[in-house]
Amino acid sequence: MADVPGACELALTRAVVQYRDVHEIDTPGGRIQDIGLGLVLEGRYASSAEVVDLGSAAVKLLDLSHELVVVDWVYEPTLEHVSSLIRSAAQGESSGDLARFCFQVGMQVLERAGFSPVTRPSLLRLGFRDVCRDLDLHEGTSVRVVLGGGRVVRIHMDYDGNALAVRTPTTSRDVVLEEALSSAFAGADLRRLVPASEAAAGGYQVRFALPQSLEELRDEVTVIRRGLLNLLARFEPGRVRDLETVLETFGDRETLARLRSSRSTARTERVPQLTPRVTTIH
Repeated sequence: MADVPGACELALTRAVVQYRDVHEIDTPGGRIQDIGLGLVLEGRYASSAEVVDLGSAAVKLLDLSHELVVVDWVYEPTLEHVSSLIRSAAQGESSGDLARFCFQVGMQVLERAGFSPVTRPSLLRLGFRDVCRDLDLHEGTSVRVVLGGGRVVRIHMDYDGNALAVRTPTTSRDVVLEEALSSAFAGADLRRLVPASEAAAGGYQVRFALPQSLEELRDEVTVIRRGLLNLLARFEPGRVRDLETVLETFGDRETLARLRSSRSTARTERVPQLTPRVTTIH
């Protein structure tokens, strides 16, 4: 018998949990409607927990027995109210009330928990979700860029690694894309993914420094938005002109601006790099 069983045996009913790609088989980065934060409706057995996503209000059956992060817990009346809204939606009534209430609960949980290494992936997913909805609204939380010559790259976010994942159609090196990524995300750490075999997918990673506050995370999302727009302007200028017309009319989505930090933390400022004085001795 191993000392560490490696599986959750805790009853998770009423828990608000983060779920990731390891918990479900879905598109990389998740679906655009989901926020990756779920309320466990029935969790007596973690390996087959019934969870409602607090963004899309979709009910999922997930295996939460490994790599689980519990962000908070809700009261029994809250769980009963969500369950009743789900039953009403299943009977053909409008699901708008369910989606609104679930998203309200999710925002309250994140506001109550505040910014931390635990909540950072969820906050980053919310911010990148806004970017995708503005630039390339489709079923996945990613931005597709047509490079020309039949080449299409799909860019999604690695929320835990705090990096953009750029999936390329081939495993070979793409010098044009490398130069474009370096220009669009100047200062970020650009890495090429070297696959273990020819059958594996290739691509690139654009790694960012870990944000230490909600304000820094919002700044990072702004950098990501600006960089993706620069990429689109380079390869698809006509598409950017259409996007700019819509964004000038309705503005950028910014869900993170609705969160108020419950923890009073000092704001940080970047210190300009000083040129060291060189003293010459004759």
